[in-house]
Amino acid sequence: MHQRVVIMKKTLIELIILLVVSAFLAPSSYAQIVVATVGGKKITLKEFKKKFRDVKQNSINPPKPEVFLEDLIRFEMGVQEAEKMSLRNDPIVQERFKQEMYKALLEKKLGKQVEGIKVNEKEMRRWYKKNPELRLSHILIEFSPTATASQIKEAKKRANEIYAEVKKSKRPFEELVRLYSDDSLSKNTGGDINYQSRLTIVPPVYETALRMKVGQVKGLVRTQYGYHILKLTGKRSYDQANKRSIRTGVFDSKRKRIFDGYFKKLSGNYKVKRNRQALKGVK
Repeated sequence: MHQRVVIMKKTLIELIILLVVSAFLAPSSYAQIVVATVGGKKITLKEFKKKFRDVKQNSINPPKPEVFLEDLIRFEMGVQEAEKMSLRNDPIVQERFKQEMYKALLEKKLGKQVEGIKVNEKEMRRWYKKNPELRLSHILIEFSPTATASQIKEAKKRANEIYAEVKKSKRPFEELVRLYSDDSLSKNTGGDINYQSRLTIVPPVYETALRMKVGQVKGLVRTQYGYHILKLTGKRSYDQANKRSIRTGVFDSKRKRIFDGYFKKLSGNYKVKRNRQALKGVK
């Protein structure tokens, strides 16, 4: 019995020693374990676990480790194949690389400031006073994104004729929408596009509606979709408004100030020339 206890104690001591030694050896050996080799590139277990952890944190339905390993192998094969084809020098690849560098710069320099943005009720109310949610109906006289100058001119002529008819007509606006509007989505609802905010509708339409009174009709407003004739049908109070949208608006304005401040400071390091004359006629 005594001998058995001694053996058990000896075994336990050996196990403890083994665990301690393993703990000291783990970091170096762990980093060197190779889970796959692709050409001359070795994918270590450490690298695999780091990337797999990132995928699991950012995916609702992450792949199994075996599947993810195959993804990594394909990725590495693709990168090596691209290198053989000298795609590093391709203009499209270089442009994407510049975009990634720009995003990485903003993340490194401004990420913590943006993460630290706080939004309170007072700020939300103040922002909403200048940026209320507005309900609109519209008649759209459209032209395509590739329309020629003469086609745009023709669309404007037609829009002016319709607007003149709208102003003098005794028919309800909803009826005129069904007669004239090119917007198939809102045509059957009398042109109603529901409540919109500065964040959800194109700026020319929102800025025009912001200056209108409820019930007022105004035109023409040009956007990338065509010419709009607008009718303001409602304006929400703060208590009725979408608070999440308001919070986003305040957050975006604070983030913009952070970005503007950074680039204003950065501009002192670079000589910049602008030729705004060249932009005349660009729409």
